[in-house]
Amino acid sequence: MAIGSFTFVLHGHLPYVLRHGVWPHGEDWLYEAASETYLPILSMLDECEYLSGNPKLTMGLTPVLLEQLTHEHFRQGFEDYLADRVERAKADRADFEKLDNGHMVYLADVWVEWFEKQQQQFSDMGRDIPMDYVRHKEAGRLEILTSNATHGYMPLLYEDSSIRAQIRAGLQSSERILGYKPTGMWLPECAYRPQGDWTPPINWGWKGNRIGIEHMVADEGITHFYVENHLIEGANSEWVNNDGWQKVDWEEGRKYASRGWRDVHEPNLVNSDGSSPGRVAAFARDPVICEKVWSGHFGYPAAGEYLEFHKKWGPRRGLRYWKVTGNKVDLGDKHLYYPENIGGKIHEHASDFCNNVKTELWDYHRKTGRHGVVTACFDAELFGHWWFEGPQFLRDVMLNLNADPDVDVCTSEEYLEHHPPDKAVSLPEGSWGEDGDHRVWSNEQVNWMWDIEYRCETTFGRLTDELDWEKNDHQRELLEKAGRELLLLQASDWPFVIRRGQAVDYGIKRYMQHVARFETLVDLAEKVSQDTNYLNRLSEVEAHEVEDADIHDIIFPKIWLDWWRM
Repeated sequence: MAIGSFTFVLHGHLPYVLRHGVWPHGEDWLYEAASETYLPILSMLDECEYLSGNPKLTMGLTPVLLEQLTHEHFRQGFEDYLADRVERAKADRADFEKLDNGHMVYLADVWVEWFEKQQQQFSDMGRDIPMDYVRHKEAGRLEILTSNATHGYMPLLYEDSSIRAQIRAGLQSSERILGYKPTGMWLPECAYRPQGDWTPPINWGWKGNRIGIEHMVADEGITHFYVENHLIEGANSEWVNNDGWQKVDWEEGRKYASRGWRDVHEPNLVNSDGSSPGRVAAFARDPVICEKVWSGHFGYPAAGEYLEFHKKWGPRRGLRYWKVTGNKVDLGDKHLYYPENIGGKIHEHASDFCNNVKTELWDYHRKTGRHGVVTACFDAELFGHWWFEGPQFLRDVMLNLNADPDVDVCTSEEYLEHHPPDKAVSLPEGSWGEDGDHRVWSNEQVNWMWDIEYRCETTFGRLTDELDWEKNDHQRELLEKAGRELLLLQASDWPFVIRRGQAVDYGIKRYMQHVARFETLVDLAEKVSQDTNYLNRLSEVEAHEVEDADIHDIIFPKIWLDWWRM
């Protein structure tokens, strides 16, 4: 009988890039992730099933990602991308033959075969990546998580109506594309805010007592989400179930640690107002296990045998032919990659990872006598895109742990079904970002964005409250388009890339494009409310702005203004 469980949680997400640039910033981000992560993970699940490995994976596919993967513009562009990859590899092969470098010729042939297989895989699934994930979900191998519509950073949004709209729009998109409504949710950036007084990060004044995020997600049918370890470790005990729920004080968790209080190895119900045990559970990311992969100093992807990410042959869209060699080795000194040396290293790292999972579970079981869970959370794109061999690592972990009687490999929803939480806590505020707070998304480099964003939120709230859009089709259509732009400008990705110094110009440009379109649309909606014939006398510039928004913003085809209602 298993003494504990293990759940592997991957967060698949990319910002909205379709028709907004290609290379180096734009659609290529999406094509690379599809080729190097989303398709290989599907292949990994198929391979595990073929080997009777009974894989179990919890996979987040954000609504903005689903919208893009199902759009015909992506499907055609991805086919063109894969064809380009094949031709690039063949051209590289010709170059290497001229250089008389037999090993690089061999590696170019490996790439040709790799991309040709992906062409066939994409064709075989009907060019529909999300539905192939649904196929694994229906077979019991996968849980699919939803998220906010555009990865809006909930703790810093000014209006609760904006948070609810992000959640509702995301769920509607997930349900429409997947064919069912997920009950698990990835909070963008694992960012959480409890109930209580809230003051915005910029000088917009005290906002007052705000509802906790757990209530807003629970109101929409969400049953579980994920947080960074320090939120659980800093939680206050609120309720315990001893043949019935009982209210306890904050010292309960300190006095009875053997119950599993404040430990990452059990999910807890969350309620920051203390009035009841709550309706939604929080899983905590295991820092010890995740560091084995995530660490830039000693994490598995830094091994010298693995494919080097940064060094490529040729200019735009170059392919990779070198290995890491050493994490302090200059790019010019990297050695050529040898695929045949990978199997042993993958086995070594997967075995070490699985042994550490077992150690964590046994330590927890000996300490408490309870059935715990190790929750390993990562960005999905780490596996395949950043760490090329990552999907092979996932395969070996699944095969290894599923053969171990001590460990029950499960999805998060399966764990909750068999081990419902018997404790409820209130969580502190935080995220999985730098130092566990909001500083990556609120700082001197990006706070100007929040000033604009708050103005957009309050303007939209005022107009949807004041205008008679329910009876005026023109007003409703303009406000719906403005709502789409509001969702898009709220993406956490734009302040993130600016703060990290990655695609700074692109992040600013994309943010301001959505702001400009939003402002044009709400301005038109207000003018139409004053003059019902105004649309017949639009200026050429204003008409162009509206048309431009229709052409470019091709996701979330139906916006419901009721999403912003409390």
